[in-house]
This record gives sequence, structure tokens and C-alpha cells, in this order.
Amino acid sequence: MSNYSIGDVQGCFKQLIDLLHKIKFDPHHDRLWFTGDLVNRGPESLAVLRFVKHLGDKAIVVLGNHDLHLLAVANQQVPIGKHDTFAEILAAKDCAELCTWLRQQPLLHHDAHLGYTMVHAGLAPQWNLAKAKQCASEVEEVLQSDRYLELLQHLYGNEPNRWDDHLTGFERLRLIINYFTRMRFCKVDGTLDLATKGSVTAPPQDFFPWFNITNRKNKDLKIIFGHWAALNGETHVPNVFAIDTGCVWGNCLTAMRLKDGERFTVACA
Repeated sequence: MSNYSIGDVQGCFKQLIDLLHKIKFDPHHDRLWFTGDLVNRGPESLAVLRFVKHLGDKAIVVLGNHDLHLLAVANQQVPIGKHDTFAEILAAKDCAELCTWLRQQPLLHHDAHLGYTMVHAGLAPQWNLAKAKQCASEVEEVLQSDRYLELLQHLYGNEPNRWDDHLTGFERLRLIINYFTRMRFCKVDGTLDLATKGSVTAPPQDFFPWFNITNRKNKDLKIIFGHWAALNGETHVPNVFAIDTGCVWGNCLTAMRLKDGERFTVACA
């Protein structure tokens, strides 16, 4: 049995199938870890969502910001954006079923046996694994309950922008979500910059890529993440693995085999 982590698919269904052929994926023996953002920007979000859902327990998915955005749009909390490409999902007969499945997915997956932790964007530097699990669970509990519409109503915003254990309510949940699904640059104290999306070579003043914070409490974890296509799959931190390689932007889709770290890619038009 092999486990493969796969970077942000974002509706690139053809490339996903090509990649699975390349790694000789066997659903009877192998398992796929998806870093989130299954949907949006690419042309076939509906096909991707249906395919991954159909994999059942052969797929592990963590939620990304585009997945949460789909939930907000599908539940009429915000209008669909001009750059969104999931209208086909909204019109599908199984839209409600797919969205119900999607909101059951976690923000964090940790496998103690394999020794990997997977998130979409990153972990706040103030969080060790236990704290990260707790914070993820707080959001998941609400998102999977009959209060999920309240959470989606409060999903958007860049404030608060620094972790404080005393935060409560939807401000606390929004910040947790922003760390897990939107973070790229932050300060040593965890203050987020959610506007800058470029490469690590041009950070805002006093900000760093989150994985370069030397005193972060999760520095000993082996972390897999997506979200940051501008990294081109490179962090230069031995135990932090970036695997969003920008398929939807014309680069490639990447899978990493967990047992040995070997990477497999397919080019994306």
C-alpha cells in the first residue's frame, strides 16, 4: 500500500486522472491525501468533487479556502464571484449532497504512524500539534453541525489577525480558518499578512513565510501543505513539503509518495 499526497487540484480533472495513471494508483491498495482546494478556477470542479467523494476512505481531504468559498456560495451566504468556475456544481442535482460531504472534511489530518501532518495553508507558529488539533476541531464541530450557516456568514475577513487564546466566538473561528486555509506570511508573533501572495523573496517588512519562523511550536512536525503555488513546491525546510505546483495556472500537478518523498508530476495546459 502506498500513500500519495496531491497538491491543489482546483477543478483540473483531466490532469488529476493523468497523474493517477502515472503513479499507477490502485484504489484497492493505495490512499490519496488531498491538500484542499479541490474546486474553483479550473474547468471541471464538479467532476473532481464527484470523483474524490466516490473514493470514500481511499481519499483523505483537508479543506482549502476555495472549498469553503464554494460552501458559502452554495448556501447563498455570498454571491458567486466573476472568477469562480464552479457554477456547474451549483446547477447539479447532487449539489446539496456534495456540499454536505465537503463540509464533513477536516482542516487538519495527522497520521501518527506515517509521521505526517497535512493542512491546506499552514499552522500558526504558536500552535503545537495538540493545539492545532484542538483549533481544527472547534471549527469542524460547528461546520458539521446545524450551525454551519452561521459560520459561513462570518467566514470572510482579515481580522483578527493574530492568535490569542482568549479569542471567542466567530472571531476566533475565522482566525483559525485563516491560519489553516489562507496563511502565507506572518510575523514571529503570528500576525498574518493575508494580502501578499508572491514568492518568498519579497515578503512584507517584518514578515516571513510561516514555515521560516524559527521558534514556531510545530517545527518538529513533518507538514504537507498546498495553497502557495508561487513556491513551486520548494520550502528549503527539510520537513515541510509544499506540493501546490500551480496546475490551474499552467504549471503542473504534483503527487508525493509519503514513504520515500518521491514526487511525480504531470504538465498542465
